[in-house]
Amino acid sequence: MSIGFKIHPRTRKVDEATVEKFKAIAVANISDSMNRMVHGGPRLRPLHAGGVLAGAALTIKQRPGDNLMVHAALNRASAGDVLVVDAGGDLTNAIMGELMLAHAQQIGVAGVIVNGAVRDHGWIRANSLPVFAAGITHRGPYKNGPGEINATIALDGMVIQPGDLIVGDDDGIVCVPFDQTEAVFAAANKKQQDEAKTMAAIKAGTVDRSWVERALRDAGCEGI
Repeated sequence: MSIGFKIHPRTRKVDEATVEKFKAIAVANISDSMNRMVHGGPRLRPLHAGGVLAGAALTIKQRPGDNLMVHAALNRASAGDVLVVDAGGDLTNAIMGELMLAHAQQIGVAGVIVNGAVRDHGWIRANSLPVFAAGITHRGPYKNGPGEINATIALDGMVIQPGDLIVGDDDGIVCVPFDQTEAVFAAANKKQQDEAKTMAAIKAGTVDRSWVERALRDAGCEGI
């Protein structure tokens, strides 16, 4: 038995219709609708030219500084997958670069998240393939293993299981568990529509901010 060096089967993943409808929802609204309890960490920032990330998680738990299992995952990825790589947050060696990312883009991968470093930032920022990472370094990786594919991982406390929904935008990334997508979408979509109404009121100069004064009074603030 090889502990920590295994390719697990992925038994379920979110469908394309679910992925598509979440593309129109801001990550902040998804996060608020999940009671602000889910967060991939502020270090995971978008590095690409721009655009929304949305797809089904293909998880990789990789030894820091090594990317053998990321290569193995690329050989098994399907169009629409998001490679979510937990490399321990270490920034010593880049886990992915231009060649691997170009291949991912060519096979239809929806995006890449690396809890670690990447390289070839010039290529990344010139392309639309969504890439989120914790840092950048020119020093490349080793290819020895071990690691696991389709294992449960956690990024800064955010648990991700294979097939869960991953959404990312300029504010960062969020994971919506497979069995919660419908409830979260309904709440996040309502919040987004409510915010659109508030924005319209702001532009019209009719926004009601009386709630602030009520909150101050209710909290016992002096001098109102």
